[in-house]
Amino acid sequence: MKILVINSGSSTIKYQLIEMPNQAVIAKGLIERIGSKEAKITFQKGDFKTHKVLDIPDHQTGLAQINQLLMDDQIGVIANKDDIEVVGHRVVHGGKSFSKTAKVTQNVKEAIKSLSALAPLHNPHNLKGIEVAENVFTKAQQVVVFDTAFFQSMPQKAYQYAIPKHLMEEHDIRAYGFHGTSHKYVSEKAKTFLEAKNGSASKLITIHLGNGCSITALKDGLAIDHSLGFGPANGLIMGTRAGDIDQSVIFYLINQLGYSADEVNELLLKESGMLGLTGHNDMRDIQKKAEEGDKNCQLALDMNAYRIKKYIGAYAAALNGLDAIVFTAGIGENSALLRELVCKDMDVLGLELDTTKNGKHSAEINEISTAHSKAKILVIPTNEELEIAKQAFEITSK
Repeated sequence: MKILVINSGSSTIKYQLIEMPNQAVIAKGLIERIGSKEAKITFQKGDFKTHKVLDIPDHQTGLAQINQLLMDDQIGVIANKDDIEVVGHRVVHGGKSFSKTAKVTQNVKEAIKSLSALAPLHNPHNLKGIEVAENVFTKAQQVVVFDTAFFQSMPQKAYQYAIPKHLMEEHDIRAYGFHGTSHKYVSEKAKTFLEAKNGSASKLITIHLGNGCSITALKDGLAIDHSLGFGPANGLIMGTRAGDIDQSVIFYLINQLGYSADEVNELLLKESGMLGLTGHNDMRDIQKKAEEGDKNCQLALDMNAYRIKKYIGAYAAALNGLDAIVFTAGIGENSALLRELVCKDMDVLGLELDTTKNGKHSAEINEISTAHSKAKILVIPTNEELEIAKQAFEITSK
């Protein structure tokens, strides 16, 4: 079964064509800067990779371009668009309505739309990707995988806020969690890896560090707590998002400094985090400037690591122990410096980093703890597209 996985953002589309159940990636790529006359589309199959710059005004045009590349006479991998039997979509927010993967129906689309207020930066674009794919790949079964579904296992003591309970009962205001596809994928990889080495994998902490960041506590494979909540804004320091902040600051900005609610929202989501601290939101730029002596960048890295360390400590307490921590996603996989800062002086939790192993990059699972470390430290590349394909295959092949 050929499954096309689509991950639609506001101005991007990530895609992979995957043969299931053997999990072979036939082709993959990315469209960036949708809405621009200088949008960039990349296409890769095996060792062959190409890209071109062209006018892609909208997602409809973008998916049509992907379809053309997949069917191209010279570099294509399918003869007809109907060769694609399933299209799997990532949807960020499923609320309490969706605890598992779902086939697309009109009711599902309406539910995704109704939840857009909870994830305004994501759900509308996810839904647009579904609607466009239905028009382009007319014979394929459309399937949605929800980021929030993985966290339905959290106990009420973890997901309920200490506000009047009718707000949860009547308006569904509670913690939901995000990046679930990534946390599920790497936690299962970690479990298989650790058990093969006769190690325990019952108490794990997975740390997803990209432009968006989150951390999850897992017990026996199930999420019991998570740093992101009602929306994907709190918790760790992110590229442009502040993460945890005293709510009094919000009211001070509005009541004393004259900000509107929309301006505060814009500030906390798009102008804060590493960007607000340094003027940059690319970790590579921040690390380079820190090495050159930029004190703002040095402080921002320390703050970032300190926030992660606090969550690790809290989740180790919630788990009553720790078998391993897992770093993943773009920064988690590639920033040896941030991993070192996080793991420094964590011997109280049995974490001991091997700096030599930490400096080596691997496309597979990389164990970067010392032989004497009581808790393991792993770097596992995430593959959200493969996880979506696995779940889409499971629901459509029954």
